[in-house]
Amino acid sequence: MENRRPEVQSSATVFLSTLTPKFYVALTVTSSLISGLILVFEWWYFKKYGTCFIEQVSVSHLRPLLGGAESNPPVPGFSASNGESETNRQSLSECKVWRNPLSLFRGAEYSRYTWVTGKEPLTYYDMNLSAQDHQTFFTCDTDFLRPSYIVMQKAWRERNPQARIKAAYQALELNNDCAAAYVLLAEEEATTIIDAEKYFKQALKAGEAVYRKSQHCHPQNSQHEAQLRRDTNVLVYVKRRLAMCARKLGRIKEAVKMMRDLMKEFPLLSMLNIHENLLEALLELQAYADVQAVLAKYDDISLPKSAAICYTAALLKARAVSDRFSAETASRRGLSTAEISAVEAIHRAVEFNPHVPKYLLEMKSLILPPEHILKRGDSEAVAYAFFHLQHWKRIEGALNLLHCTWEGTFRMIPYPLEKGHLFYPYASWTETADRELLPTFHNVSVYPQKEFPFFMHFTAGLCSFSAMLAFLTHQFPELMVIFAKAVTLFPHTPHFALVPLPSSLPLKIWKARPHVTDVSYVT
Repeated sequence: MENRRPEVQSSATVFLSTLTPKFYVALTVTSSLISGLILVFEWWYFKKYGTCFIEQVSVSHLRPLLGGAESNPPVPGFSASNGESETNRQSLSECKVWRNPLSLFRGAEYSRYTWVTGKEPLTYYDMNLSAQDHQTFFTCDTDFLRPSYIVMQKAWRERNPQARIKAAYQALELNNDCAAAYVLLAEEEATTIIDAEKYFKQALKAGEAVYRKSQHCHPQNSQHEAQLRRDTNVLVYVKRRLAMCARKLGRIKEAVKMMRDLMKEFPLLSMLNIHENLLEALLELQAYADVQAVLAKYDDISLPKSAAICYTAALLKARAVSDRFSAETASRRGLSTAEISAVEAIHRAVEFNPHVPKYLLEMKSLILPPEHILKRGDSEAVAYAFFHLQHWKRIEGALNLLHCTWEGTFRMIPYPLEKGHLFYPYASWTETADRELLPTFHNVSVYPQKEFPFFMHFTAGLCSFSAMLAFLTHQFPELMVIFAKAVTLFPHTPHFALVPLPSSLPLKIWKARPHVTDVSYVT
């Protein structure tokens, strides 16, 4: 082995001596380009999916091959396995996707936005959830007995809007009192709120007649119970949308009356969150005493919370002190009892949904709200701020108080994914669900902010180092060739090796002769 070592060294020396500076320039530029492409891909993947691609591949594929334990994180679905704890089940239930109680009209609002901007405000996932809702609310097992309802069953499953509208007209030809057909036309064909209201009034007339008929002939069997439930859903949906039309057209008192009557007539349908529509209308009327009465009924520990409930409660408490609140004065004399109560309400609201303040303070741009929201997620924050920003602006000093105090919430919950203060820990998969609900042109708010993974720092350093080597090799090719050869041959030689220099370089280098201990300068 020792006899072959000089031969290997001489072969390596001969090979390296044949490499020109252009080779090293090409090598360093290529490595810099490749590492730069890897960095750009990693950055894009992290921004889109919130995780590092290299780490994900390592954990998902390489660790099982190497014999490591494969961790299965909870899937961002909406049901829990039997072995999970009560806390995890509660967290999963909080990540359920809810129908947006203040969702806009597709034809009169969403489509107009598309015509103006050329952008689609609704995602396919969001529209697919709406189609499933319509099939659940407006169909039942006895529909096969009525040709018009058979046509509407097909209409709700159609992806093309024009095909749905055409099917609705076909259903009306078969039955002029088909309330579901009028609902579809009001939602998708009407291009103004006034036109949508006309369709909904026709749907109300037809829906009330069918509902009364179902009430009178309601034998005790499952099919007729399903039919009555379907007719009830249609009637409640139509009345609610009519109230929203009145609110949008400026008839706010009429809208409030319609919502109150609807909640009184169907008190068991609280899961539809009609009280959130009522809260927004009452805030527009500045009827703050009535708002407080609604909150007293629905801001209960046994009922699911929402951003509308928590932030409206904070707004009412901020209203009592915001007009004379000053951060400098409060830092000198301390907070009063009313100010402490307002700050605690803001902290409670921010803990429930930490994405809302940036929209209320206009630190992030708003978009049209989706048809479905994820509680405590960015989609709920967009939906709340879209309708309630004007109410915060109307109260003098409310946004200033929010600006001064909202970030203090995060000091109370340093590890929000592990332990909350007033609510359950923040779910880690809300970002994934929000990206499905919100359009791609929207920059999804992420909480808590994720740090850039190690591999991105490593790739950035590798790219910078490669770029520096490429620059130096391009500027000083002969010196970099000498350096590369010296570094390459150094591990194979016990002493410094003599590297041949071009005659044009009058530099001094060290020369060491084999088995000689003295070292001298050579020019």
